[in-house]
Amino acid sequence: MDRKQLRTLLAVVENRSFSGAARALGTVQSNVSAHVSRLEKELGTTLIDRATNEPTSEGRAVVERARRIEAEFSALDSDLAFLRDVVVGSVRLGMIGTTARWLVPPLLRSLWEQHPRVHVVVLDAPTTALVSAAAGGDVDLAVINMPVDDPDLLVDPLFSEERVLIAPQGHPLHDREEVTLADLAQHDLLLEARGTAFRDVLDGAAAAAGVELRARAEFDGMRLLASLAFAGFGAGIVPASAVPTGVEGPWRLVRLVDIPARGVGLVRRRRGLPGAAERAVAQLIAEVVASEAGAVPGIGVDTRHLRR
Repeated sequence: MDRKQLRTLLAVVENRSFSGAARALGTVQSNVSAHVSRLEKELGTTLIDRATNEPTSEGRAVVERARRIEAEFSALDSDLAFLRDVVVGSVRLGMIGTTARWLVPPLLRSLWEQHPRVHVVVLDAPTTALVSAAAGGDVDLAVINMPVDDPDLLVDPLFSEERVLIAPQGHPLHDREEVTLADLAQHDLLLEARGTAFRDVLDGAAAAAGVELRARAEFDGMRLLASLAFAGFGAGIVPASAVPTGVEGPWRLVRLVDIPARGVGLVRRRRGLPGAAERAVAQLIAEVVASEAGAVPGIGVDTRHLRR
């Protein structure tokens, strides 16, 4: 077993075909087939179903390990370059969309200026998908909605932000300055799906107040929820960063009383030593949050209350 065989297997899975893997690797299909076949022979099992080009159950297990091995090789290259005072490497960064909207632009500018040889791939996804991706090694770092209770992940709080109600024109709550949980419980709302960190905190606060929130529709993805609320499909609870600055429309922001702020944190896998490129991106994220978050309405950078 060697690195080339593992990389070839990953290419087949990622490109969903042997021909696609050959194009991605800049070789011919016969070489791809030979590498995968030798790996299968050594391991004594079929890794790729030739009828579907999908990994078998054994293949999925090998792919998961191969991704970790490849990440360690990349980290090794990055660490050696760091010893020569140059940070190089590739970092897969996941980020929830509401935060990515204001954090990614200054982060990329800082990265290009300070570490031009670090390549970053940004995945915009909801917290549920990012937690799974981080635990499985599909992303190196992820900016997510807290809390996260996964023993395989380390969480570093970044900032907190207020939750607000978007009330479209004509809604009974549109003319209110602020509302309580008891007020909200009288109306059907656009809410994050049950089981998401954002929704669980809301439901916990409602239960403590002796009420239950009613969902008109539920979403695992805050940007879609906010977009529909702005478009007038209903009143929705969103984080402050979901509201674009300087944009007006037939809706109103209503302050929520006695509802905990949302915590946002940076997660990575507990196992494995992060490479120099990963450490550099994590450091820049913390620096950009410290310098930029204060300019975003409703966000605070004091995270002491978020730590356990």
